[in-house]
Amino acid sequence: MVAGGPYGLEDLVSAAGYRNAILLLVITPLIWSLPVTLMVSELSTAMPEDGGYYVWVRRALGPFWGFQEAWLSFAASLFDMALYPTLFILYLSRFWPAAKGGTLSIWIGIGLIAVCVGINLLGIRLVGAGSLAMTLALLLPFAILVGIGFCLHPQVAAVVSTAPAVKISWIAGIYVVMWNYMGWDNASTIAGEVDRPQRTYPLAMLGSVLLVAATYIIPVAAAARTGIAPGDWDTGSWVNAGRAVGGWISPNAGQALAIAITAGGMISAFSMFNALILSYSRVPVAMVQDGFLPRFMGRRTRRTGVPWVAIIVCAIFWGIFIRLGFEQLLLLDATLYGLSLLLEFAALIALRVREPNMPRPYKLPGGIPGCILITLGPAAVLCIAFYKGLSDDGARKGLIICAILTAAGVVLYFAAKGLNPRLGEPVT
Repeated sequence: MVAGGPYGLEDLVSAAGYRNAILLLVITPLIWSLPVTLMVSELSTAMPEDGGYYVWVRRALGPFWGFQEAWLSFAASLFDMALYPTLFILYLSRFWPAAKGGTLSIWIGIGLIAVCVGINLLGIRLVGAGSLAMTLALLLPFAILVGIGFCLHPQVAAVVSTAPAVKISWIAGIYVVMWNYMGWDNASTIAGEVDRPQRTYPLAMLGSVLLVAATYIIPVAAAARTGIAPGDWDTGSWVNAGRAVGGWISPNAGQALAIAITAGGMISAFSMFNALILSYSRVPVAMVQDGFLPRFMGRRTRRTGVPWVAIIVCAIFWGIFIRLGFEQLLLLDATLYGLSLLLEFAALIALRVREPNMPRPYKLPGGIPGCILITLGPAAVLCIAFYKGLSDDGARKGLIICAILTAAGVVLYFAAKGLNPRLGEPVT
C-alpha cells in the first residue's frame, strides 16, 4: 500500500539529479514517513476498526471533521488510483507501443481495474498473499541491477562525473518523493480484519519504513553508476538503466534485465492498485454506520465478508480519471492526501487531551508535547510543497483544483445535514 519498488522515482532523478535525489530519499522518511507510522501505530492499536483514519477523526473531532477526512481521502483516491493504470500502460508500451495513448489505453486501464476488483471480491487473504508474491517478483530485477551496478568497472562508473548537470526542480522533486513515501495510514482501514492488530501494526509500520527506504535509495545509487544523464530520465527509464547495467555482462544480459524490469513495472502498478482497493473500499462501509452513506453501500459477501458494493462503486469513480497525465495526478493526489493527514495528526493530539485514559497498547512517548513534535515534520513538508507549488504555473492550477475539492466537502456536509439533521449519529 505504500511502495511498489523504485518505480515512479524516475521523475525525481530528472528533477533533482542523482545526488539530490538520494538526499531527498534519505531525509524524507525521517521527517515525513516515520512520524506518520508512529501516529498510525498508536491510533490503529487503540481503535482497531474498519474505517481507520475516518474512525479516528470522527471520534476525536466530531462528525463534521470526520466527514471532511473521508471526503479528502476519497478525493485523493480518485487521482491516486488513476496513477497505477497509467504506470501499467507506460511500462506495457515498452513491449507494445500501441498501448500508449488513444482508446486502447483506456480499455487496458479499465481491464486492469476489473481484474483487481475481481481479486478483491474473493477476499482479503488472497489480496495479501498476492501482494507478497508480486513484491518479491518486482524486486528481483532490482536486486540483479544493484548487484551488477556496484561491480561496474571504474571507467564505466566515472562517466557519471561528466554527465550533463540538471536544473534542479524542487517542486517536482518534493511532490515525487512525497508520493513515493506516503500511504502508511491506508493500512489502518482494515484493522478490524487484521489478526492481533495491537502487535501487528507497530511491527509492520516501523519495519516497513526501513525496507521501503532501502528499496528506493540503493537502486538509485546503483543507477548513478550507469552514466545515464539525469536529464534523460523519465517515467520508464529504469528499463534503460537495466539495459545499461546488464550490458556490462553482455548485450543479451542487458536486454533480459530490461525486459524483467519492464515486467516488474507492470506488476508493481497492478499490485499496488490491487492492495489499495482493499484500503479505500473500507471507508465507505464505516461511513454507512454513521449515516453518511446509504445502507446498501455497506453490503458484504456472505462467505468472505467483503464489502462488494463499496468496491464496485469506488472502482467506477476511479476509472473516470485514468486519462489524466502522471504529473498532474501526482500533484493532486499528494496535496489532498496531505490535508487529510493533518486531520489525522489533529485527531492524535485531540484524543490525548479528551481521552487520556483510552487504552493504548502502543503509545508514543513524550505525552502531548511528543505528539505535537512529530506533527511538525509532515506539516513542514506540506508547507514547503504548497509554497513551491504557488510559484509554478502548472502546480498552481492543481492547487486551485484541490482548493475547490476541499471546499466541496464542506458544502456537501451541510447540504446533507440540511436533509437529515441526525446525520453523523450512529445507525442502529
